[in-house]
Amino acid sequence: MPAAPLSPHPDRLLPAEPAVREIARELYRSVAGLPIISPHGHVPAEWLADNEPFSDPTSLLLTPDHYTNRMLHSAAGVDLAELGVPVGSPMGEEQSRAGFRALCENWKVLRGTPVQFWFESEFHDVFGVRVRPSAETADEIYDQIADCLERDEFRPRALYERFGIEAIATTDDPCSDLSAHQKLAADPTWQGRVMPTFRPDAYLEPARPAWRQLTADLARATDVDIVDYASHLEAMRTRRQFFKDNGAVSTDHSHADAGTERLSDVRAEELFTQAMAGTIASADADALRRHMLNDQARLAVEDGLVMTLHPAVHRNHDRATFERFGADVGGDVPQAVEFTRALQPLLSAYGNAEGFHLVVFTMDETVFSRELAPLAGWYRGMFVGAPWWFIDEADAIMRFRRSVTGYAGFAKTSGFIDDTRAFCSIPARHDVSRRVDAAFLASLVAEHRLAMDEALDTIVDLTITQPKEVFKL
Repeated sequence: MPAAPLSPHPDRLLPAEPAVREIARELYRSVAGLPIISPHGHVPAEWLADNEPFSDPTSLLLTPDHYTNRMLHSAAGVDLAELGVPVGSPMGEEQSRAGFRALCENWKVLRGTPVQFWFESEFHDVFGVRVRPSAETADEIYDQIADCLERDEFRPRALYERFGIEAIATTDDPCSDLSAHQKLAADPTWQGRVMPTFRPDAYLEPARPAWRQLTADLARATDVDIVDYASHLEAMRTRRQFFKDNGAVSTDHSHADAGTERLSDVRAEELFTQAMAGTIASADADALRRHMLNDQARLAVEDGLVMTLHPAVHRNHDRATFERFGADVGGDVPQAVEFTRALQPLLSAYGNAEGFHLVVFTMDETVFSRELAPLAGWYRGMFVGAPWWFIDEADAIMRFRRSVTGYAGFAKTSGFIDDTRAFCSIPARHDVSRRVDAAFLASLVAEHRLAMDEALDTIVDLTITQPKEVFKL
């Protein structure tokens, strides 16, 4: 029996009702070929700076994609080590092929998920695969992709251009020397834009065992003698400016909650002293962290970097997996979060300040219409971040538009962000967003809530204008 064909439908994710689908088609066509703006992601800058060929299909497509890994782990019992986890583990051809087979043999566990959509688009549009993944076709598909990766047109820079990426951000440790970004900036043959992102989470968590070492690292990176809270804040200011000087447009923050309550200067200094001594209590460490996060907003008003916030993820929920493989392998779980009271100290102080931009992401969909949209609907500097991570899928994106638009409009949303380490999935992820936005706007046109010219203008805004304006590009 011949293998089942792989042929993604041109109308996928568009409305089923014929008249509305026709409207959505026109809207989608108007943005399908527009450039990709990716202001929050995790693709290593080194890939583009060095432009070395990708080594094999599994380490490119599976290993860095924790969306895929967690599904194969939970539904098919695949050991993460078979997929090359953690990223950077040595992997020979035999292991790479076996890991790829694990994906194809368990293709059915991806049915109906965004992962299936992404892979179908990657296989078909990027690598020219025309047969559906299965146990029987696994080696054929692997060989076809491996052959592609040997060609220059599949090196990182060529794919960057082919994907139509106009700008892409990385996520970086505050003490990074940003050498890959500097290499790109100095390369006259490079015409793209890759922006570092300042990610200081661990440096703002005084209860963590490594915090004092990180603080020492921060002092060395800045030549600031960190002896009190004021000097710690000055070191942060220095590194933020270094990142900005190297092209950064934003900072990224993720903590257990969204708290931003300020302490008195005296109390902040007391708690900082305890933290440096390693004697701070857990509740006091949380209080100091919330104060520190508030000060990151104050620094954002000074230097103009966009502040993004995505709290309330239970990191490394599976302790055994964390101990074996480390962080960021798929073992994180969303949890409920409160924003209205938590953000009030920060927004009251800076939410309407000239030039201040705060983009708030969440995986707790219950707060979209109850908290985030009304907050963004008042504070000039606040924007609601697009669905990402666990809710980066078609139905959740549609629920987002329906929940947020009535309270905040389109102009107070961030534009799509892909938040991925899986480089070849970037076009597919942005394509999902464009298709769902086309479907949502088509329903407004069909219900005579929006004129067609307004819908055409809006979908371009959502695709290009919003991410550029919100992230100051």
